[in-house]
Amino acid sequence: MTQHTPDWIAVDWGTSALRVWLMRGDGEVLERRRSESGMGGLSRDGFEPALLELVGDVLRDGRALPVICCGMVGSRQGWAEAPYASVPCAPPGIAQATLVRSAEPRIAAYILPGIKQAAPADVMRGEETQIAGILAADPGFDGILCLPGTHTKWAHISAGEIVSFRTFMTGEMFALLGEQSVLRHSVADAGWDAAAFDAAVAEAMSRPERVAAGLFSLRAETLLSGLAAQTARARLSGLLIGMELAAARPYWLGQPVRIVGADAIAAPYLAALRAQAAEVSCVADEEITLRGLIGAYAALSEGVE
Repeated sequence: MTQHTPDWIAVDWGTSALRVWLMRGDGEVLERRRSESGMGGLSRDGFEPALLELVGDVLRDGRALPVICCGMVGSRQGWAEAPYASVPCAPPGIAQATLVRSAEPRIAAYILPGIKQAAPADVMRGEETQIAGILAADPGFDGILCLPGTHTKWAHISAGEIVSFRTFMTGEMFALLGEQSVLRHSVADAGWDAAAFDAAVAEAMSRPERVAAGLFSLRAETLLSGLAAQTARARLSGLLIGMELAAARPYWLGQPVRIVGADAIAAPYLAALRAQAAEVSCVADEEITLRGLIGAYAALSEGVE
């Protein structure tokens, strides 16, 4: 049981995990907590119990503790569906948030909206809060954000607004191919070969139409030449990220790019973009997500609803 009494709770609720920060009103993190109770494994009536299991010990009678949420918790399959804002737009904040009707009187849960794009059709949930965090840290940022993950986002930011964005299912394809396809017999769960990754990125960027054939070559080389499993893993990642970079070229070419992500997931994108001589830098996703959530709480505490 925690010894901390938070002023509010910050929540990033994704498809596979729930991240919670117990917060002071000035933005100091008192404690970090996490569970595997992601949206993907919950029914609609399972969200509130999952949250209470993680934070119930800090709730006090007679007060509804503000809980500011971002991510897939606001999807159609989430706790409550939060509407989308339409690009071009500034990252939506607490004024557009959905107040959840919760059975627990000791919480007041707000879900921040996602963002939608009509053509080409696209949506995001959670990344808009990271974008808000970037703009809070650097209000003058004008360029491209790369937000890698299961579904990687590329977003064009200008004059404090999200102008357009595009989603690539690269992370999900990597997981499916590496864990559920014939390549599962060839690809290691861990390990890396930087030279193999770089070569695969270059191959996929120059001839993306050959990627499907290159993928099967990983299996064939394992059988015929004893291709090392960590090398196959790096090449699989390189082929998929290279194909993504080829398609996303209109976003990153000639533009400053900032990658928002944890080291393990950001590093391959950083290496691939540097190989293309892109102007690129990285920032940790937790820090930026928290900045976005802190901004939403500050607006709430100031009565901006």
